Amino acid sequence: MDLGVLVAMSALVLFIGAVAGVLAGLLGVGGGIVLVPAFFYAFSVLGYASDQLMQMCLATSLATIIVTSVRSAHSHNKKGAVDWDILQSWAPGIILGAIIGVFTATQLRSVALQAIFGGLAILVGLYMTFGRSSWRIGLAMPTGGLRLALSPMLGFLSVLMGIGGGSFGVPAMTSFSVPIHRAVATAAGFGVIIAVPAVVVFLATPMRVAPPMTVGSVNVVAFGLVITMTLITAPWGAALAHRMDPGPLKRVFGVFLILVALNMLRRVLL
Repeated sequence: MDLGVLVAMSALVLFIGAVAGVLAGLLGVGGGIVLVPAFFYAFSVLGYASDQLMQMCLATSLATIIVTSVRSAHSHNKKGAVDWDILQSWAPGIILGAIIGVFTATQLRSVALQAIFGGLAILVGLYMTFGRSSWRIGLAMPTGGLRLALSPMLGFLSVLMGIGGGSFGVPAMTSFSVPIHRAVATAAGFGVIIAVPAVVVFLATPMRVAPPMTVGSVNVVAFGLVITMTLITAPWGAALAHRMDPGPLKRVFGVFLILVALNMLRRVLL
């Protein structure tokens, strides 16, 4: 193991984790939407660009989401904010979609996963920039055939982006009249059931060109350092959010995310 590479990788990942934690606490965005592109650019700079690099970025991001989502869901549940009826009824479809998503991701080359991430990140960025929690599609969460279609899609798309349940789950729930605080709390539960099955498969999916201390497709160094930094810096972001209006910053971050996604798509086309 090259000690210089390990030190450089650790320094980059510590910075990434610190930024992701502050943004998560300040804006309420999931860490994955920050971690995946940051991991991709960092490991590319370190010389680990390959057809499987995006797999490692998705896998490592999802591994961190297990820890952060469990912690978040537990905190929200103590306040009675998690809607267990929604979580339990949507869980089977979300888990199925997550499993299909991870097997799909393991079969795709990095460039295809970059294109998928870029396209979906633009949609998330547009929602963060222009979306309103007051938008409504229905008065109650869908059941029957519509739930059967939407729940696997939520799990599938989340895995292909390496994110938890917030980016798609919160807009989906608020669109069907779930109060925002309950949607955020329940989406933390979505994150757990999305990430756990996906990470199990990724741990059994080896990489041909891997950074130091990678197990399957999960980089243990990045996982450990990001978890450490986000646990430290997320409360800082949350404290900032109480002292200022995060709304305008969320829209600015939405624009930034669109630019990051467009740059990723540009790299795909070059």
